[in-house]
Amino acid sequence: MSVQDDLAAVRRRLQDLEHTVEELERRVGTERGAPPTSSAGRAQSMVTIPEGPYDAGKWTDVDDEGLGARDRHAP
Repeated sequence: MSVQDDLAAVRRRLQDLEHTVEELERRVGTERGAPPTSSAGRAQSMVTIPEGPYDAGKWTDVDDEGLGARDRHAP
């Protein structure tokens, strides 16, 4: 097979995979009682991140990322 034939086969398989995943999403949505979604526009849920500072009490036993432990020097 040539490279073009290989690429065409990969594209077909990728399209088959996308179709199969969309069909599974529809079936799972139907089983859960959710309204069917169109593949053209998927709804994305938004997550609101608070602007205030995080609770410092949650971070008492962790190291600063990339800096090593507080009582030792980074390598």
